[in-house]
Amino acid sequence: MYAMSDTVQNSRSPKIVVLAGPGESTDILFDYLDREFGVHRIIVEESVSQRQLLRRRAEKLGWKVVVGQILFKLFIAGPLGWRSKARQLAIRTAYGLRAAPLPAERSSFVSSVNSAECLALLQELQPDVVVVNGTRIISKKVLISLSCPVLNTHAGITPLYRGVHGGYWALANEDPSHCGVSVHLVDAGIDTGEILYQALIIPTEADNFTTYPLLQMAAGLPLLAQAVREALAGALRRRPAPAGESRLWSHPTLGQYLANRRRNGTR
Repeated sequence: MYAMSDTVQNSRSPKIVVLAGPGESTDILFDYLDREFGVHRIIVEESVSQRQLLRRRAEKLGWKVVVGQILFKLFIAGPLGWRSKARQLAIRTAYGLRAAPLPAERSSFVSSVNSAECLALLQELQPDVVVVNGTRIISKKVLISLSCPVLNTHAGITPLYRGVHGGYWALANEDPSHCGVSVHLVDAGIDTGEILYQALIIPTEADNFTTYPLLQMAAGLPLLAQAVREALAGALRRRPAPAGESRLWSHPTLGQYLANRRRNGTR
């Protein structure tokens, strides 16, 4: 079990380090944790180029699927996002989700979470807890170099809805009892780490593909904060995984979204 020594507890504030990709969800997560604890440092990796991202996805799924995903983004997700601005604002306001700019004096930028520069920075910082958000898959080399818990909030109920858009896929599969969010330990797999907390969300008629992630953040951040407290106290509690098939989900294609919308109304 990970534990923070009495010397650390008594001599200084705990070092919470956020390891993240750029984006609004990172800004919201940092702001929340900083208000709760005071974040020592955030390490932000560069985004993968769109071309590289699409090429990697095509290698796994095929270009036909990737083209369908691009069409979904252009003709569904984009317009839905614009039409849902008021609902997004309402969720942020109701749950105090603030996308404040990252403080320059506590921000470090690296090419990748798996780069030598990131590894050296983590070794220098010697964090007590690392919180991950929106990064590449973290290599085993980086993970084993850390002597502290590494936590992640996943927008889905693991291991049933690993990958992306777990809330949407649960609803599309008429599985609302697994539409939610997980807080888990990070391992070298994709959303396969031991579960610490899980919670469900209940979307309203005003919600859709573009607002489910905000509802998941609203439900997940308090659980993440509790997991951080337990990690600092050396008292993390693992929870059993829900029964069902472990599956890795990707972005919906235009055809999949329209078919699900016709079949059960999932937006």
